[in-house]
Amino acid sequence: MPKPIALPAVAPGINPHRNARTLEQIPILDPLLYQPHAQRPVRSKMRELDKDTLIMPHTHPWAQLALSTGGVIRLSLANATYIVPPHRAVWVPPGVQHAVTMVETARLYTLYFLPDTHGGGAQAHWMNDPVWQECRVMEASALLRALVVEMDVGSDNSLPLTLTQQERELHLSALVCDELRRAPVIHLGIRLPKDKRLKNLCEAVLADPTRHETLEQWILDTGASLRTVARLFRSELGCTFTQWRQQVVLAHAVALAAQQLPIAHIAAELGYTHSAFSALVRRTVGMTAATFLGQQQSAPTAP
Repeated sequence: MPKPIALPAVAPGINPHRNARTLEQIPILDPLLYQPHAQRPVRSKMRELDKDTLIMPHTHPWAQLALSTGGVIRLSLANATYIVPPHRAVWVPPGVQHAVTMVETARLYTLYFLPDTHGGGAQAHWMNDPVWQECRVMEASALLRALVVEMDVGSDNSLPLTLTQQERELHLSALVCDELRRAPVIHLGIRLPKDKRLKNLCEAVLADPTRHETLEQWILDTGASLRTVARLFRSELGCTFTQWRQQVVLAHAVALAAQQLPIAHIAAELGYTHSAFSALVRRTVGMTAATFLGQQQSAPTAP
């Protein structure tokens, strides 16, 4: 039995959905029961979770991939948040504190990856690349999703795997790692500020980005002036309020798209015309709205 890796204490700082509806907070399943080790360098667990469930902030010394089937999840860090639909997955490096909120009811698959510093060996060298030291959202191919679902999700309290099952898990996990290295990265995350006044405003926008139209309306509850808030956006987030809110709009579009809503409906829900929303997506992420939202454009019908 591998020696358990000590888990760091949870630090304060993550407060996902401060202004959103009440969430059902649940504890994490004991990570040590799914700890990856040299014989099983990639481990998987699965939970069926209801909408508005919050997995409390936590951290662990191995990397993590979170992927859901049939629902949207929100992964929150101290300084950023990511909204992830089923056709994408989110990577969390070792030691990064995070919380997970179920935007919709879904099965949540969590894969743990053993770094080579903890015994992962040569097969884990790819995780040492600087690009894997930051959180990232990636396209989850059909093959990657199928591989994840096939991984064994038993804990160390379950019956031990047979040699045949261990061999199969190693083959599956090697393919998972290969698919991850090939997966296109989606450069879309929502940065969060440190300033308390600005963070409260940003969390309110995250909860309901269409509630107000102008920054002047949003700042009424902050106790700060328009000039101060505008300056804080530039100094802490490196952008204007309008640019930051557009990122939030796109994140909410992802959540709506997971409900199989047409693009025109999604645009209207977010206060845009179809053409204006399509232009926003193209300008921000460099792809069509259909591609960004994981929707296949239907072929034109013959006259």
